[in-house]
Amino acid sequence: MDVQQIKQRFGIIGTDPVLERAIDIARQVASTDLSVFITGESGTGKESFPQIIHHAGARKHGSYIAVNCGAIPDGTIDSELFGHEKGSFTGAHDTRKGYFEEANGGTIFLDEVAELPLSTQVRLLRVLETGEFMRVGSSRVLKTNVRIIAATNIDIPHAIRSGKFREDLYYRLNTVPIHVPPLRDRGNDILLLFRKFASDFAENYRMPPVVLSEDAKQVMLKYEWPGNVRQLKNITEQLSIIEKEREITPSTLLRYLPEYNDTRLPALIQKQGISEDAFNSEREILYKVLFDMKRDMNDLKKLVGEIMMKGDVGSAVQDDNAQIIKNLYGEDDGGQYEREKILSTARHHNEDDRIQDTEEIQEESLSLEDKEIELIRKALEKHRGKRKYAAQELGISERTLYRKIKEYDIE
Repeated sequence: MDVQQIKQRFGIIGTDPVLERAIDIARQVASTDLSVFITGESGTGKESFPQIIHHAGARKHGSYIAVNCGAIPDGTIDSELFGHEKGSFTGAHDTRKGYFEEANGGTIFLDEVAELPLSTQVRLLRVLETGEFMRVGSSRVLKTNVRIIAATNIDIPHAIRSGKFREDLYYRLNTVPIHVPPLRDRGNDILLLFRKFASDFAENYRMPPVVLSEDAKQVMLKYEWPGNVRQLKNITEQLSIIEKEREITPSTLLRYLPEYNDTRLPALIQKQGISEDAFNSEREILYKVLFDMKRDMNDLKKLVGEIMMKGDVGSAVQDDNAQIIKNLYGEDDGGQYEREKILSTARHHNEDDRIQDTEEIQEESLSLEDKEIELIRKALEKHRGKRKYAAQELGISERTLYRKIKEYDIE
């Protein structure tokens, strides 16, 4: 099957190149037994891709089991996945097969895999590496031949750094990565999906389909869609049932769009579950920028002073210098006071022919090299010496970080 045939079979609407690329990767990897890791925001339709991979591959005649790892309590997740023996815990009245045993020869889809407890992650890693597992309460090793596809909507690198997800498990699952784009990045796909949902609801409820005015279409395209396709479908259904007028205007549509902004501006959003540690590096970068600005200001002061100190300064030059300082410090009284201090200092320069700033500044070194060394050390300490994550924190490559460590002789 090609991409268009897959979209028709699985009801995928859209022509976005990133979406079609994700479908094409799923099509190509279907004929293998490689593990696939699907990422994307909640509501983007990640659950369609495991079905594409299963039904387009050699395991299509085997079992396909989808497991929502976040919906199963920690105390029973091992039993659900790997089974248990009779009497292994309270309530275990009979021996039970787990999902991995039931899906032998087929495919198992682990949705929200990052919600698994660490002890279960260890068991899952063993299945991925050897195909072996043990039921809860048993010492007998069982074998299974399943293809594992996992998905999550959280930031896995952050979960690894915070100790909530095993790094070795991530690399075993992430043999083939597939990213599903959010709805807000899919452009006209938003309007295509709206028309499809409106047509479906009109047929189900036996009523004319709702349509968007031209202005309402622009509102749809500018909205952020935090709930992605799932949210769009819900809003389309609400409009189909509640609104009597079949043409939807912007004023009507806005009543159904929470927190609508008519422009998309960059914003710093702290995601749920992410601690303030994630923002420490941003504070450090801000401090560095402020230090650099302060250093540049001091250099500018000295440059102005040196210009004024060269020979006999004529009235015209004095006027120019006064204008420079006026522009530098502004028109307020404090600015006038600073100008008088600098002019006085320029007229009474010392024997070393260097202007001395009247403001005594006591601060840490403003050397770029010193600040760079400090930031590298902080990043290494934060990630316990792991250079890979330190390099990501600093926004440089590992190779550059190795060179900097060697250059500055950082232990």
